[in-house]
Amino acid sequence: MGGQDKFWKLQRASGYLSPGPLPLPILGTLWCFGFGWHQGTLFSAKAYGKIFTVWVGHMPMIVVNGFHPVKHVLINHYEETSWRITTPFLRDTMNGKGILFSSGRCWKEQRLFVMSTLRLLGLGRKSIEHCVKEEASHMVAFFASKRGKPMDPFFSTFHAVANVISSMVFGHNFCTEDETFCKLVECIEYEANFFLSTFHLLYETFPWLMCHLPGPHQKAFSCLEFIHSFVRNEIRWHKEKKKTEDPRDFIDFYLDEISINKGDPESTFDEVNLVHVVYDLFMAGTDTVASTLRWALLFMVVHPDVQEKVQMEIDAVLTPFQCICYEDRKQMSYTNAVIHEIQRFKYVLVAGNYRLCSKDTTMLGFPIKKNTVIIPDIASALYDPEQWETPHQFNPNHFLDKDGHFFSRDAFIPFSMGQRLCLGASLAKMELFLFLTNLLQAFTLQLPEGVKELNTTPAKGRFVVQPYPYTICAVPRKVTAWREGGLLPK
Repeated sequence: MGGQDKFWKLQRASGYLSPGPLPLPILGTLWCFGFGWHQGTLFSAKAYGKIFTVWVGHMPMIVVNGFHPVKHVLINHYEETSWRITTPFLRDTMNGKGILFSSGRCWKEQRLFVMSTLRLLGLGRKSIEHCVKEEASHMVAFFASKRGKPMDPFFSTFHAVANVISSMVFGHNFCTEDETFCKLVECIEYEANFFLSTFHLLYETFPWLMCHLPGPHQKAFSCLEFIHSFVRNEIRWHKEKKKTEDPRDFIDFYLDEISINKGDPESTFDEVNLVHVVYDLFMAGTDTVASTLRWALLFMVVHPDVQEKVQMEIDAVLTPFQCICYEDRKQMSYTNAVIHEIQRFKYVLVAGNYRLCSKDTTMLGFPIKKNTVIIPDIASALYDPEQWETPHQFNPNHFLDKDGHFFSRDAFIPFSMGQRLCLGASLAKMELFLFLTNLLQAFTLQLPEGVKELNTTPAKGRFVVQPYPYTICAVPRKVTAWREGGLLPK
């Protein structure tokens, strides 16, 4: 009878919510999705409508599906949906600190400070563009060192993106041989893998038990501690040198803010929050951009006609000796369209970040209680058949008018929208354009000899959607010009 009571109790509870698949005790509605979440097929609007309910165990989660419903919730209900969900794992790791997983006053103060400080450090200006271009040149040099032989672009793309963030946050970057940096990459990757693992689900369901048992979740904790320890060491180094230097990077400015708010008992500025904010900047600003860049390189090989058109446009706008600037994107409509289409077609998050409803409200005609989890499915907006002519095909024409000129689309929201809009959106756009165009100006990307095709399906079980590991060949295009520029070995 106990099992039957739970079953009927669950059915009664689901009757007050938006429609959805039948929830079962313990399993909830995970049985509908084969216990796995896959990009673009996570939730079915055809079966359940634009707003529906899924269950993780006995916890209901309201899914908002399609561009207009997602926009309505994130813009018209921004106050109710700006709070973050707190699960046992997030409670034990993030403790409501930083930006990504915080809410209320902490989130508002930290976000405002980060926005203003990043602008001071050059976000959106020529100073940060210089840093991105420098990393682009290092990446070109690395590709050139392979002399057209098969290579995996994973580490070089991650290294370039991470060094841009590192320059802003720490005031320095890393060489590729740095052991600490290699460990940092390993830990960030492991964290991203763990979030959609079975052991993560087990920890969220049985935290009181799992915290005492061995398993991958324990490694996730140790990886997080390594990252935090690395940041704490940087903070100590900054505090020592700060006595003789003016603020020049994010940590310096944050330490000044701690001093300014020292007498305020309600201040959220302290070294614990600083550690979490730096962690958030790295997690949000490296894996996502690096993954998008790897998708871009993959699609240039899979679609050589697209690669050729991009290279023709680069050659038409620039001379072989001319450096590419972010401003050049305005003359490269096709290249700009290709980059936007890659971001749309291979959106790098499973469904966007989950929200926690901060008060009782009504959304899209359904009553939503306080503390209910809301999932504005960003991926569903990027695949919405009402917004895109061929939503499940790679098609740069989505962003080109009849005359071949670039234009943006309202439904293009890979950086979300509303109060939780991605802080680094402008930097990510700059990085993707400069990294990709610099590589395609210097090289033609090809399949290795004997390889007939590459896998374009996303690797399963990841919070950040990545391609499966692959190798490509970067064949130099303009050997004389690049050698004279010092980028190719002679």
